[in-house]
Amino acid sequence: MNRNKIVSADEAIALIRDGDSVSCSGFVGIGTPEELIVALERRFLATQGPCELTLVFAAAPGDGKTRGVNRLAHEGLVGRAVGGHWALVPKLAKLATDNLIEAYNLPLGTISHLYRDAAAHRAGTLSKVGLGTFVDPRQGGGRINQRTREELVRVMEIDGEEWLFYKAFPINVALIRGTTADPLGNITMEHEALLLDAQAAAMAARNANGLVIAQVERIAAAGTLDPRSVVVPGVLVDCVVVASPALHQQTYGTAYNAAFSGEMRVPANRIAVAVLDERKLIARRCAFELPLGGVINLGIGVPEVLGAVAAEERVLDHLTLTAEPGVIGGMPSGGLDFGAAINTQALLHQNQQFDFYDGGGLDLACLGMAQVDRTGSVNVSRFGSRLAGAGGFINISQNARRVVFAGTFTAGGLEVAIEDGRLRIVNEGAASKFVAAVEQITFSGPQAVSKHQSVHYVTERCVFRLQPGGLELTEVAPGIDIDRDILAHMGFQPLIEQVERMDGRLYGAGPMGLSAALLDRQLTERISYDSERNILFVNFQGYSIQDMDDVDCVRRVLAALHRKAGCKMALVANYDGFQIDESLSDSYFAMVEELHAQYYSTAARYTTSAFMRLKLGASLSSRRGAAHLFETQSEAIEFLLRRPHVLAAGMP
Repeated sequence: MNRNKIVSADEAIALIRDGDSVSCSGFVGIGTPEELIVALERRFLATQGPCELTLVFAAAPGDGKTRGVNRLAHEGLVGRAVGGHWALVPKLAKLATDNLIEAYNLPLGTISHLYRDAAAHRAGTLSKVGLGTFVDPRQGGGRINQRTREELVRVMEIDGEEWLFYKAFPINVALIRGTTADPLGNITMEHEALLLDAQAAAMAARNANGLVIAQVERIAAAGTLDPRSVVVPGVLVDCVVVASPALHQQTYGTAYNAAFSGEMRVPANRIAVAVLDERKLIARRCAFELPLGGVINLGIGVPEVLGAVAAEERVLDHLTLTAEPGVIGGMPSGGLDFGAAINTQALLHQNQQFDFYDGGGLDLACLGMAQVDRTGSVNVSRFGSRLAGAGGFINISQNARRVVFAGTFTAGGLEVAIEDGRLRIVNEGAASKFVAAVEQITFSGPQAVSKHQSVHYVTERCVFRLQPGGLELTEVAPGIDIDRDILAHMGFQPLIEQVERMDGRLYGAGPMGLSAALLDRQLTERISYDSERNILFVNFQGYSIQDMDDVDCVRRVLAALHRKAGCKMALVANYDGFQIDESLSDSYFAMVEELHAQYYSTAARYTTSAFMRLKLGASLSSRRGAAHLFETQSEAIEFLLRRPHVLAAGMP
């Protein structure tokens, strides 16, 4: 290649050889090199070459119809496909399910990591992701049909623990996409909604002496690109193709949105309020599981509505929503814009996001469910001849600290009515989702139980919780009969012990007051009471006071606790990592003084931060509050125990 790497799409695609392993970037339509895919199809239809390609894609670059790699679903063009998500590439999926090509479904995050490991010439990727699911070689190893025989996954034991080893394979050609290129092939992505795996895939192809073809929308003069903005350096790129605007949309749903590329921020209060139907009912119940201050992943389908509910209930600012292709913070989008987000805090490469996910970085994942069985296992990936694929589902569900699966109780024609705070089934769905055994295990209930993972299953009419003995029915909606509306439509008998009524606020009009409920719950979980010594322990470690709602929450929760106890107590409060907006200091410490006067016989506060001790001391002393401040909890407790008459004075 000469130093000017700018060529036509046909010239670049002409360099692909029969039998090459071709990786294609794209998440739905984001980062999908449509111009290059069209040129590859055009060449094959005209010349019947190249043929017998191995096509590799992490997330499905397709729209569920004809775009993306659906264009490559021609017999002879593709001989093998290794993909993470298949639902949006139905034409290619049909070749796989009809046994016309070799085909694998591997976890999206694992394929992202395989690009990186192939670039480094490692043997493969070692991971626990997939144990107990259909990608476990004891359950098929991710092979989609009988024609597919090579094992890409095997079980390994290391120090007595089981791991899965995913075999690396060479990438001969990488088809990637960016925004701007210079004649040397340096690629920036300022208009792209995601970074994806462009850099890792390009490096994998380059280090295999392969070919990297980049599709961009414009060319800059050499030496004018900011090196810090270059995502794929020119040393990795062989060909640059300038795409036509029609084949270089930002997403399949949006030609261009400056908010998706981070050029501007948009008001969050413009997010539309969802209509109160069965999807919103489910999202509302899931919202009560949100961990304030937590990092969360929302899947497609019903979980997408959860973001709108969080915005309506004014808790979005207390959460960090993420999306698997690399989005941190902001508000993820849905439909053909899925993967993009507005008002993001950061954008990672896709393989980095899965490093974070696989390592347990998610506090909560809310995901869809299509089939659930008595063991709590979930199927979202394969239904007879219909191949949906796992996508990032396995990585996310297996490694999040808490998982909430969300979906309607039945499918196919379900119609419900909400009347006077009660739920009525107008027309039952034709298909049961709770079956004796799922067709394919995308999430393993037994694996989750063995790890003591918290798992709930939320529907419009009831809630289940995963227990060692299987699925337990824990909540039922007002107006729902357990025998008629639940058990009669299940393929197994769940555990039933103590069943509670679902919160009536779910079925009412207007906001539920979720913010106050979650704030109260969060603080309540930080409180413990030693009745023998009459000491109340409050853990403010890492706690944040951001607005007056937070101040009111502390007042409300502590006052309610003391009124219930009916006596004064000694207080021990941990202020390590405590944060407060300066504009709220007066209100907060005035509230502390008020509580001290009414409810505490004495108080000791501690923090390892000398600065925080100084700040607390000044604020409490100026308000005539008792400023007994210490560095450790043991020092604080020792101070109180030296004053037994004060402790005893508060007891009833």
